[in-house]
Amino acid sequence: MDFSLKHLAAATLMAAGLSLFTSSAQANLTPQQNAAILKNFNEASATDFRQFLGALAKSELGKTDHLDSTIGAFLDNKPLSAEQQNEIHRLLGLYTRIKYGKAATDTLRELVAIPTFSVDGVPAHENPEFIKIADKIKSLAQAFNLAYRNVDGRVYEITLEGSGDEVVGIHAHADVVPVTPENWVLQDGTRLDPFKVTLVGDRMYGRGTEDDKNGIVVTLYAMKVIKEEKLPLARNFKLLVDTTEETTGDAIPYYFERNPTPNYNLALDGGYPVVIAEKGYGTVMANFPQRKAQGKGAEITTLTGGLATNQIPSTSVATLVTDKPAELAASLQKAGSEYAQRHAGNGGKFEVSAKVDGKNVKLTVTGVSAHSSEPESGVNPVARMLDFLNSLDGKVALKHNQITDAARYAADNWGLDYLGGKLGVGFSDDFMGPLTTSLTYVGVKDNAFQLAVNLRVPKGKSPQVLKSEIADKLDAWSKKAKVAVAFDYSIAEPMYRNPEGEWVKALLAVATENLGMEHKFGTSAGATSVHELPNGVQFGLARPEVKYTGHNDNEFKTVEQFLLDLQIVTEMMGRIGQLPKL
Repeated sequence: MDFSLKHLAAATLMAAGLSLFTSSAQANLTPQQNAAILKNFNEASATDFRQFLGALAKSELGKTDHLDSTIGAFLDNKPLSAEQQNEIHRLLGLYTRIKYGKAATDTLRELVAIPTFSVDGVPAHENPEFIKIADKIKSLAQAFNLAYRNVDGRVYEITLEGSGDEVVGIHAHADVVPVTPENWVLQDGTRLDPFKVTLVGDRMYGRGTEDDKNGIVVTLYAMKVIKEEKLPLARNFKLLVDTTEETTGDAIPYYFERNPTPNYNLALDGGYPVVIAEKGYGTVMANFPQRKAQGKGAEITTLTGGLATNQIPSTSVATLVTDKPAELAASLQKAGSEYAQRHAGNGGKFEVSAKVDGKNVKLTVTGVSAHSSEPESGVNPVARMLDFLNSLDGKVALKHNQITDAARYAADNWGLDYLGGKLGVGFSDDFMGPLTTSLTYVGVKDNAFQLAVNLRVPKGKSPQVLKSEIADKLDAWSKKAKVAVAFDYSIAEPMYRNPEGEWVKALLAVATENLGMEHKFGTSAGATSVHELPNGVQFGLARPEVKYTGHNDNEFKTVEQFLLDLQIVTEMMGRIGQLPKL
């Protein structure tokens, strides 16, 4: 690396001090010290990192717990202990937050404004919105003096070069799940634009603020600071921006068929502090062939659900055709109110409403949206809509068609339970938790009504065994119920990493010290792009004790957490980048 004279001595010192790192070393700055530094410094007062450190050392804050001696040793190019090295990296994170917090927030706004969701029939690498975000990321990388490559529109690669051969891959993704704009309404009636960051209090609402454009932004700015401060690195970092994480998942495999796999891989698309296990992702897709409605009564002509298999929506809406809409709406409203009251204690409160819409009736079940990996954090309106429709038999006259077939299937086999208990396939792992089974996606394809159950599979039962159990039970039900249905199954292996090495110890220390979390590894129900990669773990950016809003209506990230993520990722990259051995 080509260092300027201004930074040469410090760089030589830090490189020479690499061998002083130990796994037990901590950055001995208290949360109170961190908060005081953030309060007393601002963007204007942080010209560069060394100037920031000098000003801090001269302040009253710098004299606390001998912080001035750590800074003085660094600025004077003296040997640093492992604890002092880690304190310098903690201060680097705080400096980045102070210096570039506003700029990073503005960049997040710009990326959220680009609606990078999947469009049927248009591959992501041909989608104009993805081309637009690729150009934006390229311009940022070039402005930050970082190497940029667009790998055939599939993955955008940004490189921060170090002196060694090892590569640490940092994974984030530019694509987002689709939105139902009419559902983006706050409790006070405020309507939100999903593709415009709207600040309400400390919350930044917008699709991608949580999942996962925030990960792209904080990594870019962390790279920018390390590059412009000419801090030496013992290894290289590559930010790999995926374009199909939420859909086909084929972009990352495409990239690795043509490029080397990083030695270590971190997904900034999961949970803190360090997640070493991910459940396997699975789908049971039921296809009910369209058939002519039979019997007497109203006919259900459409039904909505999630727009993706990994998305539990906030509402499910059915359209019913009848020659007596007012009478039908009244009957459905009465039955719906009774149903909601009867099941109010079964997983959370929800509402059922029926309203006349011209010659039709709109039946709406309103629950609470959630990521399908965390069904317990929401109230699934799809499951409740189907179960309610099936319960109407004998109460409200309905013609039978493919949608009532689906309702019967859902009620008989999955019900309102999301643990596989109704079907009798539930199991759990002590560390990874239970199998979850969520009714999510609703759609129409090839003249068939489609209904997906999203699975999240822990250790304890192989995908082959689970698939066989589910298929046997559903085939038996289909024959007994005399319901025509075709099933497609896809179940992946769960991921489990044995946490070894200085790198995971350092990751755990950085996250837990900054977040005040228990010093232990975590598990996740969500699968990321590191699922099948070597030395792959999740490193944030969601806090496990807070409801995850990605994939939800009204997705948001708080300003405070976004800035904290920027601080943490910068500290992590500085620290991991200088460890003598991972």
